[in-house]
Amino acid sequence: MPSTWLKSNPFMSMWLSAANRIGGSLRGHATAHAKRQVSAAVTAGSKQHPKLWAEAVAAACGKTRPQRKR
Repeated sequence: MPSTWLKSNPFMSMWLSAANRIGGSLRGHATAHAKRQVSAAVTAGSKQHPKLWAEAVAAACGKTRPQRKR
């Protein structure tokens, strides 16, 4: 006798399919919004403060230490 717990449930399948569709749509909208924000921040920052970006890159690179003689 087959177990009723192992049988497929069509209502659960439909509910999960709808939930995955909604979740995928929300993820796509969130990703697109985040990309737009990053693009706007980079564009605005590069137009308004090129010196600030240059200083930030220079600070990220750091200074090299002089070589010690052995």
